[in-house]
Amino acid sequence: MPKSKSLFETAKRVIPSGVTSPVRYYEPYPFFAKKASGSSIWDVDGNKYIDFCYGYGAMLLGHRREEVVSAVRRQLDVGTLYGTPTDLEVDLADLLRRAYPSMSKVRLVNTGSEATMTAIRLARGITKKKKIIKFEGCYHGAHESMLVKAGSGSAHNGISVSDGVPQDFTKNTIVVQYNNIEQLDEVISKNKDVAGVIVEPVLGNMGLILPQKNYLSEMRKLTKQHDIPLIFDEIITGFRMSLGGAQQYFGIKPDITTLGKSLSNGFVISAVGGRRDIMDQLAPGGKVYEASTFAGNPISVAAATASVKTMKKLQNKLYPKLEKYCGKLSKAIGEIAHDFKIPHQVNSISSMFQIFFTDVPVVDYATSKRSDTKKFHALFSHLLKKGIFIAPSQYETGFFSLAHTESDLSKTTSAYEYALKMVKS
Repeated sequence: MPKSKSLFETAKRVIPSGVTSPVRYYEPYPFFAKKASGSSIWDVDGNKYIDFCYGYGAMLLGHRREEVVSAVRRQLDVGTLYGTPTDLEVDLADLLRRAYPSMSKVRLVNTGSEATMTAIRLARGITKKKKIIKFEGCYHGAHESMLVKAGSGSAHNGISVSDGVPQDFTKNTIVVQYNNIEQLDEVISKNKDVAGVIVEPVLGNMGLILPQKNYLSEMRKLTKQHDIPLIFDEIITGFRMSLGGAQQYFGIKPDITTLGKSLSNGFVISAVGGRRDIMDQLAPGGKVYEASTFAGNPISVAAATASVKTMKKLQNKLYPKLEKYCGKLSKAIGEIAHDFKIPHQVNSISSMFQIFFTDVPVVDYATSKRSDTKKFHALFSHLLKKGIFIAPSQYETGFFSLAHTESDLSKTTSAYEYALKMVKS
């Protein structure tokens, strides 16, 4: 990849570490993308890859989905930013309310970090309390109070608490183990200053970690019992596990929800919504302040509206296909690794999957960190040589999209067989 190598050398001179997000870096240098379509992505050297990184889960409908691209083109012809409300925002908020009954009202923002920051501020605003409970390995954006034992690039780079984050920002963050309901119960019972509990219902930023049976329902019961707002961070799981996200999938109704990634199939937008009494606390009607110049940007809103309408229209085809393909590949990866006698765990659900090189079940941050990350990086490199692009970190997740085909599935299975064989040797 000579062109990617040259670009990376130039990038290092003008961009910190040569990348605009830490998760995009891997040794010796990342490939630079040129274009993408459907299930494939091409680099600047002309190499083609079947994509399972998919913008870290954003491209649920595949690259350049026609309904989304057409909606954006139409909006480009009439304006890109107004600084005033639009009917597009109203339509999208109503679509989200119908897909997520827990979101009686919705505020549109730009990024997942903005959405979770607003959700946490709302929880503190309505309870008049300070402390937020989060779970080891959950990543809720790069704002100060959440950069404590976070997943994603933070875990990949071995950063437990980021430099530049004063203790004053993290002293009100309580970190507990995921899938340990007894510990959560104990912490809540002993602490009367808990403003909210925020959780990825399925961890997509620590590899892939699933909730154990009844864990989420017990969490919901506990938070209700103590009158603590429960925040579901569905930036990844929203729309990806079902049209109504993980909360529909598991039958749990949180108080506040954040959405992003698959919401717009590649455009910059997120949303925060919840109970009417909570959302009405946002300014100007309430005293919880949140604002953004680009919130409700008509280009992104048009993309999101088209994405949601397309997912709703195709849901009876979309979600069974994702589940089927993901199940097939996950089973095949596990069988190949077993045949090669490689210690492993394969976690999968709906359209998400990940392999861990460890002999113990991966159920939380601690067990995820026991996996052999050097072996995973070798797997990533061998897959890339065979034209398969997964996220380059053990602490990310693989994603299927509507655009993947049976041929993609066959080629990917063969590539994993080759890569696992190389990892074994």
